[in-house]
Amino acid sequence: MTDASLLPALQTIRQRALDVAPRIAVVLGSGWGELTQHIAHPTRIPYSELEGFPAATVTGHSGELWLGTLGHHQVAVMSGRKHGYETGAVDGMKTPLRVLQALGCEVLVQTNAAGSLRASMPPQSLMLLTDHINVPQRTPLLDEAGNARFVSMVDAYDPALRQQALTMAARMDTPLHQGVYAWAFGPQFETPAEIRMLQMLGADAVGMSTVPETIIARHAGLRVLSLSFITNMGAGLSTEALSHAHTLSQAQAGSVQASRMLAAIVGGLDLS
Repeated sequence: MTDASLLPALQTIRQRALDVAPRIAVVLGSGWGELTQHIAHPTRIPYSELEGFPAATVTGHSGELWLGTLGHHQVAVMSGRKHGYETGAVDGMKTPLRVLQALGCEVLVQTNAAGSLRASMPPQSLMLLTDHINVPQRTPLLDEAGNARFVSMVDAYDPALRQQALTMAARMDTPLHQGVYAWAFGPQFETPAEIRMLQMLGADAVGMSTVPETIIARHAGLRVLSLSFITNMGAGLSTEALSHAHTLSQAQAGSVQASRMLAAIVGGLDLS
């Protein structure tokens, strides 16, 4: 039975996109917005019209739900997300993701902008997440009850989907690194000492999103695939000055290539 709190947004989506039954949900972070240009026969719904969806407060996040087709699949694409640093709460994406699951989505594909902790993975690189480190140890599941809240995070980033993404990237002759993503709460960037700590912990990239959504998705039984667009080196690893404007400019420079590859990966996924 569908949670009653999800019904208003579900009804709005079904009324506006009658023929769309998405199996894949996509969340677009900075550097990935051009994906929407690849959606065939799109329907666009502002988050402001969907009860429980977040208001867009971060530059580079348009705050719209796109519904249409990518390759072989009907998709629901969220252009923008809620970050923990915006309000202090980390469950801001729970309602949207559960709405998309109720629409029929079985897979969540996430994207983000991140800082590199490896000299071999410079800005403009793309990284496939193999695992994550929840640095602040925050959870979006505080209001869940019973044994179902104890969710295993082993293979949180689905191995079979990861292999498909690697195969598609190789077919497109697009380098795709693999690594562990560290979630830092933000909005301040990390200090050089924190970057050194994350390197010692085994992280390859760091960013301010994605992990809460992955936890929500795994709790809901969705398979997850995630990619990072590398916009900068971590603090202390280069002479570049870190800022959100710098992140956006780097993301903009590589958005076309990143989104083209993402469209091919999502459109070609085998969900059987």
